[in-house]
Amino acid sequence: MIKFLCLGSGSSGNCYYLSTEKCSILIDAGIPVRTLKKTLREYGFSLEAVDAVFVTHDHADHIKAIGTLANDLKKLIYTTEKVHIGINNNYCTTSKVLESSRRYLYKGDACQIGDLMITPFEVSHDSSDCVGFRIQQGNLTFCLATDVGEVTPPVAEAIGDANYLVLEANHDEEMLAQGPYPAYLKGRIRSSRGHLSNRQCADALVTYASPHLRHVWLCHLSEENNHPELARKTVEGVLRSYGLVAGTDFGLTVLNRQTPSGVFELV
Repeated sequence: MIKFLCLGSGSSGNCYYLSTEKCSILIDAGIPVRTLKKTLREYGFSLEAVDAVFVTHDHADHIKAIGTLANDLKKLIYTTEKVHIGINNNYCTTSKVLESSRRYLYKGDACQIGDLMITPFEVSHDSSDCVGFRIQQGNLTFCLATDVGEVTPPVAEAIGDANYLVLEANHDEEMLAQGPYPAYLKGRIRSSRGHLSNRQCADALVTYASPHLRHVWLCHLSEENNHPELARKTVEGVLRSYGLVAGTDFGLTVLNRQTPSGVFELV
């Protein structure tokens, strides 16, 4: 069994926690360490017991706490070489990650932490580099893909492999078009190195998800260009048009931007 907790998902800060009886990891750390400690403690977990921190990419909402975790709490930081460089070059990383705390990942190559096998895969996004993670414990596969510009073959393969899936549903296309963002920013979000819309997320599930998929969490919703209920209804509507029923064929949860999700037990 894997326990899963989302501590935050969105441009205000992203952080995900997974644990088994043998280990625990974080994916991204874009929220303050004090908040991270407090939230984990409220759910019966301990930041001190975290074995490693995995980073998807070097944008501020994913890495704000990385330097503190590495240097003050002595956590090992796992990501690609380009992301490591980007972390230390980012304005928000006032405490730079020392070489002794860096661990380098290569896309498609698995590393093992306790009883978890963790494999990064390429994701298209306008950062120094970007990966998603396929995390396996025995026959159980959990995949996470956030900040996804387009569903490339590696992302499609991860969706197809997943028993449990965290996938971006960033924006509603009409809200983005009619919203206050300047044209260049709207173009960036819509681009193949930007973010998935609710509709694109739903289409990816319809196209690539396998019958073995048990639960999907919609992540990284935009505060300005989306709404949790709109994301849910859009995805559910697309699924229904293809004969799939959320809650019957697989579970569907929308992750909150700043509120913890509660603990899910993945079996």
